[in-house]
Amino acid sequence: MVKLAEELGRAEISKLLIKQAVPASIGILVMSLNMIIDTIFVGQWIGVLAIAAITVVLPIAFMISSIGMGIGIGGSSIISRALGNGDVKKAILTFGNQMSLTILLVLLFVILGNLFSTEILTLFGGKGGILQPSQEYFDIIIYGVPFLTFAMMGNPVIRAVGKPKFAMYAMMVPAVVNIFLDILLIKYLNMGMYGAGLATSISFASCGLFILYFFISKKSEIKIVPKYFRFDISIVNEIVKLGGVSVVRQGTISVLMIVLNYSLYKYGGEISISIFGIINRVMMFALFPIMGITQGFLPIAGYNYGAKKFDRVIETIQKAIGYGCAIAGFIYVLIIIFAKEIISIFSTDPILLAETPRAMILVFLVSPIIAIQLVGSAYFQAAGKALPALLLTLLKQGVFLIPLAYILPVYYGVDGVWYSFAIGDVLATIITYVVLKKEIKTNLKETFPI
Repeated sequence: MVKLAEELGRAEISKLLIKQAVPASIGILVMSLNMIIDTIFVGQWIGVLAIAAITVVLPIAFMISSIGMGIGIGGSSIISRALGNGDVKKAILTFGNQMSLTILLVLLFVILGNLFSTEILTLFGGKGGILQPSQEYFDIIIYGVPFLTFAMMGNPVIRAVGKPKFAMYAMMVPAVVNIFLDILLIKYLNMGMYGAGLATSISFASCGLFILYFFISKKSEIKIVPKYFRFDISIVNEIVKLGGVSVVRQGTISVLMIVLNYSLYKYGGEISISIFGIINRVMMFALFPIMGITQGFLPIAGYNYGAKKFDRVIETIQKAIGYGCAIAGFIYVLIIIFAKEIISIFSTDPILLAETPRAMILVFLVSPIIAIQLVGSAYFQAAGKALPALLLTLLKQGVFLIPLAYILPVYYGVDGVWYSFAIGDVLATIITYVVLKKEIKTNLKETFPI
């Protein structure tokens, strides 16, 4: 384990980013394709309202599973820095505490989700004709969420100990399972939204079990050892502070979804929620390389920060932002050129085909610069600086996008929702750049040349 992680402190940064980011990107790509294909299948085989239904339900599922993601990212930051500092015992103890926190919190939220499912669905936009298919989908998918939560916790840990390829495989497994079961249950067995939910739930379980296999097998030097499940207050405190950034981020995204679905339903009706459902899936797919670079960046920056190799930290930041912006710019050009063709994959509904391409171009308008936001906030997580990481993470969705998505539609109708994305991106990027530049110049003793 130590030898695998030590490579993060020695190898060339560009090669390390490729080695870490490519598997992460492929894993995110496959998961994004999973969500996209899921949307295509329900749109083509069930109907337009089915797209709206999964647009309502999936943010709820991911909000619950974000607990695992937060614990995973928070704990992996500690593990990366501990390994960089040569403290293997702390790394192993941290993982045991991650397991305990995940089990305790996810069970609580799943119980609450079951008890108040209708109220939650209504809050997230499950209104009118959308409520019934949303309820049918949610009632089965909630049982797969604990497995997804465990997977979201374990995946960053696998990357932190230097095995990004296995982390990639773990993200590919549920995609393959879900696609196969979607075809079987929706198309051939005609099980409708229940079949779509069952397929997704089983795919979540397959991902969780695959990651569990890794930690109990000989492939992992970090094992699931019950004696390490006992809470260490200092470690739990650090996990919560750092992981809370990801949980709050997902919680903010969930609040954003409530506001977006409210504004879309009020000013554009059910069809507008379906339009956003398609755009959201395209966004997941289009931005996978930038998300992969950010995920690959975390263990490299964390390890070298722990080892006090600040010159390597700075180089990692610069190259991650440079690569991310270049790739995002190329992707935006493709979206402009092929917008209509992309939408036609999801549905043949004439209203969707007419209205979605323009909306999608507006949403992606300034996407080439978002790598600055993502890498900037990720640096503070990697460095163990929870407060600035939290504040920067909340900038786009919480500080700017939520109020903009609520206020602008009053003056511009549904277009106000689409405008809010570009405005939020610009404002959040400017602030992130200023804060990151000051941090590097002040604490890492370098001038930021980008």
